[in-house]
Amino acid sequence: MLTRNCLLLFLWFLVDEGSVSSLRPPSSPLGRSRTGREHARSLVGPMRNGAAGFQRVKRGWVWNQFFVLEEYMGSDPQYVGKLHTDLDKGDSAVKYTLSGDGAGSIFTIDQTTGDIHALRSLDREEKPYYTLRAQAVDINTNRPLEPESEFVIKVQDINDNEPKFLEGPYKASVPEMSPVGTYVTQVTATDADDPTYGNSARVVYSILHGQPYFSVDPKTGVIKTALPNMDREVKEQYQVLIQAKDMGGQLGGLAGTTTVNITLSDVNDNPPRFAKSFFHLRVPESSAVGSAVGRIKAHDLDIGKNAEVEYTIVPGDGGAMFDITTNEHNQEGIIILKRPLDYETKKAYTFKVDASNAHLDPRFHSFGAFKDTATVKINVLDVDEPPVFNKPSYVMDVYEDTPAGTIIGAVTAQDLDASSSPVRYSIDWKSDLDSYFDIDPVEGTISTNELLDRESIAQHNISIVATKLNSPVLTSRVAVTVHVLDINEFPPELASPYETFVCENAKVGQVIQTFSAKDQDLPTAGQQFSFKSPKEDIKNKNFTIRDFGNNTAGIVTKRSGFRRRLQEIYFLPVVIEDNGYPPKSSTGTLTIRVCGCESDGSLLTCSAEAIFLPVGLSTGALVAILLCIIILLVIVVLYVGLRRQKKKETLMSSKEDIRDNVIHYDDEGGGEEDTHAFDMGTLRNPKVVKENLYRRDIKPEMKRGPKPPVSQDSADIRDFINQRLKEHDMDNSAPPYDSLATYAYEGDGSVAESLSSIESLALDLEEDYDYLNNWGPRFKTLAGIFGEQSETQSDSTTMENTH
Repeated sequence: MLTRNCLLLFLWFLVDEGSVSSLRPPSSPLGRSRTGREHARSLVGPMRNGAAGFQRVKRGWVWNQFFVLEEYMGSDPQYVGKLHTDLDKGDSAVKYTLSGDGAGSIFTIDQTTGDIHALRSLDREEKPYYTLRAQAVDINTNRPLEPESEFVIKVQDINDNEPKFLEGPYKASVPEMSPVGTYVTQVTATDADDPTYGNSARVVYSILHGQPYFSVDPKTGVIKTALPNMDREVKEQYQVLIQAKDMGGQLGGLAGTTTVNITLSDVNDNPPRFAKSFFHLRVPESSAVGSAVGRIKAHDLDIGKNAEVEYTIVPGDGGAMFDITTNEHNQEGIIILKRPLDYETKKAYTFKVDASNAHLDPRFHSFGAFKDTATVKINVLDVDEPPVFNKPSYVMDVYEDTPAGTIIGAVTAQDLDASSSPVRYSIDWKSDLDSYFDIDPVEGTISTNELLDRESIAQHNISIVATKLNSPVLTSRVAVTVHVLDINEFPPELASPYETFVCENAKVGQVIQTFSAKDQDLPTAGQQFSFKSPKEDIKNKNFTIRDFGNNTAGIVTKRSGFRRRLQEIYFLPVVIEDNGYPPKSSTGTLTIRVCGCESDGSLLTCSAEAIFLPVGLSTGALVAILLCIIILLVIVVLYVGLRRQKKKETLMSSKEDIRDNVIHYDDEGGGEEDTHAFDMGTLRNPKVVKENLYRRDIKPEMKRGPKPPVSQDSADIRDFINQRLKEHDMDNSAPPYDSLATYAYEGDGSVAESLSSIESLALDLEEDYDYLNNWGPRFKTLAGIFGEQSETQSDSTTMENTH
């Protein structure tokens, strides 16, 4: 390196000397003419500007573009160049100044001679050039002799930077089995040296490690495959070492390296292969449908979706019994049972299984079929199984009230194993808690234990257990449904009371009425009825019964020429029979009227009801009219009754009026002989009469109850009545009729009872009224009145006793 730098410095020195000598124009005397000065300027001008022709410059001093060698390793400052002006006569009257990039710190100038030196080593990669300004001034006055001028010092490049891979190490992939020249990736190296100067930045690529599998383009850095049919299954990872060298790859150039990790991606170039061509499996005959009975696997050297395997069973022996699916995680083939196995029926199954790829690559079809075939043999193992019923469930029917012990059906189960053990039957007691049924343990016949009642339980659900005699732990069950059927208790009857008519002009064999039947027995669905004429009516010359076979029948005429004037009504008996157990039958009567009809068969006149039919009045309309008339009559009756009730209320007195009531009437009384003019009961104690008081001046609306017996002690009452009669007979101002004066009573609820003078005569004269004093201030006056009367009566009694 030192030798190279010294050589370059020597070459630069030779070039620099030539340049400096050329920059120095021939000296002219100090007082030369202006023309000579212009001539000197014109000589220097083209060298400064580098132009092919000459041109005039304004300043009197010029210089070339300066260069400085980078990475200078000398002990003295590096000489850069010299500044000179024709105004400098060499008498040290001119002073040179320098300013700009690095002036004073990197570059220095001799103020007298104009020599420029670099004080330290420079790196072009840090700063390729420096821009400075120079000026010549008078040394004494510092007056500028020329305008300030700008110049550039370029750092001359040397090959001091090796190429670098900024993005390394690289990763790339290429499909396996790719042809030669398949693009893999591209690498790029950068060189910090000046690409415009020499070959310092000219990079060439080469492979140091990775041949003969890959190649690299020396100029572009593109890596391609160099070997055909590289197989991922043989080798998947490759590490390639790429070198980038400057100086065009020549000796002495600097180099850099990077690593490229290349992976071969998988393609489907390998078919699946079974590890062996024959698989032997064993499965118990008791295996459930849908369960896995075994696993097989075909290996594929590819990976990912290229290794996905599809298994299929070749149609044949086991195609209907087994199915196969693929486990997505490990690509195993899982053999699944499709139907139940039976060792006694078939002991082994043999079939073939194909394994193929799900995703094929058409580029490799020439390699052959991408599948493999293996043979699978499955042996069925015998298992001691419970008995098997010949039906999954049983349904039996029995009529209610069937005698106990009647067999209603049977179940059958058998042992299908090779041992063929006998089977014993029993009823699960949990399903028949009331023991309605019994079963023969050997034959399996089911019978009733007691009378069944459909109205109580219409359906019985029992469970029958079948047990192997030589292995009681092996049992099986079956459900038995027993329907209790209804006994045919009711005979069928006509669906409705049919009344039909036959036209006088009816023809022979004409169906004049269709009728049906009904039955109260249940269920109604499935009932069948048959219709026929009774035996004694077979010789009927007028009508006959025709059974249509669909639970309906028709009345058919056997003659023509019916006349109402000869016979208006015919009665036709019909025998109806059902299909119940036991069969029931009944005889109904159909009423047939002879009517007059039009020629087309429409009714003209038949009976009272038929007369209204042409007018449009049906039976329903007549009933509605009658109901309306009845409702109007009821309304009128109610209205009249209410009016009479109002009149009665005006004659009656208020029940709350405690005054005497005087009743007036216009007819004369019958005197003493008239015992109905007044009611003696009104004078009696209200405790006996209660509320049964009736008025004599109007007719009572209710039936009068029995009169209470007259009190034995009625002397005072007779005297009172006689006295009153005499007073009225003697009174000339009395009205010309008898009148009855009624005294009101306080009622049963009063403790003091009635204060009437009539009843007071019958009371005990020695009654004590002192309790009235305890009733409070309101009864104080009353207590005083009765207290005085009591004292008076007591005195009079004492006087009478004295006399």
